Amino acid sequence: QVQLVESGGGLVQAGGSLRLSCAASGRTFSDYVMGWFRQAPGKEREFVARIRWNGRSTFYADSVKGRFTISGDNAKNTVYLQMNSLKPEDTAVYYCAAGPYYRRYVGTPDEYDYWGQGTQVTVSS
Repeated sequence: QVQLVESGGGLVQAGGSLRLSCAASGRTFSDYVMGWFRQAPGKEREFVARIRWNGRSTFYADSVKGRFTISGDNAKNTVYLQMNSLKPEDTAVYYCAAGPYYRRYVGTPDEYDYWGQGTQVTVSS
């Protein structure tokens, strides 16, 4: 059984920073792709960033490029999302997800097999 547990969300003022963590357990994640998605009220879940655990290549949505950084710690089986220069439009529930390395990833939720419970990020203006 794969489990993903997010933490690190909270309330922050515009321009501030937060770091989200996603602790993974139940499998060896060296061959997985880890992604972050977010979902605001009344909107669809949208891709934020992903990292290939084995090789560390990263990809970002245009809306967060240059502000957010995804990284991973193999020893801790944990993926991070460092979020800087936060804007009110970044307010959403942020989800961590995992999918097999062999799949083609273009940024849709269907590509991922495992999901965390989500963590709320609220950015005040």
